[in-house]
Amino acid sequence: MIISFDIGGSAIKGGIALSETDITPLGRQPTPLDDFGAFVDTLKSFIAQAGGQPMLLSISIAGVVDPDTQKLTCANIPCIHGRTFAADVEAELGIPVLVANDADCFAMAEAGLGAGRGHRIVLGVILGTGVGGGVIANGRLINEAGGFAGEWGHGPIVALRAGHPPVDIPHYACGCGQSGCVDSVGGARGMERLHKTLHDLDYTSEEIIGKWLKGEEQATRTMDVFIDLLASPLALTINITGATIVPVAGGLSNVEQLLQELDRTVRQRILRKFDRPLVVRSECRVEPGLIGAALLGLKAEAESVG
Repeated sequence: MIISFDIGGSAIKGGIALSETDITPLGRQPTPLDDFGAFVDTLKSFIAQAGGQPMLLSISIAGVVDPDTQKLTCANIPCIHGRTFAADVEAELGIPVLVANDADCFAMAEAGLGAGRGHRIVLGVILGTGVGGGVIANGRLINEAGGFAGEWGHGPIVALRAGHPPVDIPHYACGCGQSGCVDSVGGARGMERLHKTLHDLDYTSEEIIGKWLKGEEQATRTMDVFIDLLASPLALTINITGATIVPVAGGLSNVEQLLQELDRTVRQRILRKFDRPLVVRSECRVEPGLIGAALLGLKAEAESVG
């Protein structure tokens, strides 16, 4: 038995995994933010609820493990930020612990049970408040030891001119400390930033998309620039990874026309040509972090037994 967790800044979700087809949620509890003891006690309560001793705890978390030091960067949960998280939890509970980034776990869920089934290389993409991603190759997470691989949302690479006809776009500051990152223009907040720059109007992403779908001129211009800025970095990432499917999650993945336009534009800009959709809506819509963590844990358990 594996117990998987999906840990975010507001809630910890747990689940029991017996096999790929037998993953049962255990509910959710508030995340203790400032007390590591209380954080561990919350994990213990899930273990007690499972009714048995797990072989492994497999954790999806909104953070990144440094592959050299094994320290966790997780700024929204101060009590675990900067810790050798897996080792610390294992020392408290006496159970082996596996930790992976939540975007990586989403990619694993899509590769195993979602839109990426049957594909050798899967690039999972998050288009939500911001931009994220993870890569699965031959059924394995390439970030098994931690790190930032697959994080195509960061790096100063965004074009300074975009759209049809082209318009100048500044390099916006990004939360990672750089400027000109895909994350600064590619998620919902980026879309709003672009609309403000282009039209000096403060609209939410939902309002911009709603106006775009109705053919409103200013929103159409914003979405043209948005897709143009997003498509080239995504195409480059696909070229580099060799991905043959790109499942997309996050709030913007619910906009069918956006995914269709992004897919069309990306396929025009990649080296390998596909006569089918490449950028698609994810299929694991319920608890992908929990499912991905479970799949990673089950794979690790099988390999340790083998």
